[in-house]
Amino acid sequence: MSFPQPDITPLSAPYWDGLKQGKLLFQQCRACGNRWLPARDACPNCLKREAEWVESAGRGRIVSWVVYHVSYNDAFKDRVPYDVTLVELDEGPRLLSNIVNGDAGRKLSLHAPVALQIEHEGDLALARFKLV
Repeated sequence: MSFPQPDITPLSAPYWDGLKQGKLLFQQCRACGNRWLPARDACPNCLKREAEWVESAGRGRIVSWVVYHVSYNDAFKDRVPYDVTLVELDEGPRLLSNIVNGDAGRKLSLHAPVALQIEHEGDLALARFKLV
């Protein structure tokens, strides 16, 4: 089975295009300075529609994680066990990802520093992270 594809919309396209170009982008409000992921058409803080895309330095820390030992999608059956990790970027936005050198969650710890590692699943570029 092929890897599940995201629903790429005009709103989220800059995020996905950035990953293809080797950059992790997040949105920032020009009015209040709030930063966020995933893409939204209005700031979740002040509700103004003044977002711009900003490049992340690609560093962050682990906030939480879960390890899957059962595959709920056939595309992942050969990957179990695997982690799904909440990463908080140094700039503030949070995103769900995987830790590529986390030994299926056994090496993960709260607040562990991580660095961006863009990986490809077919034509899709994904923001994954590695422990540093």
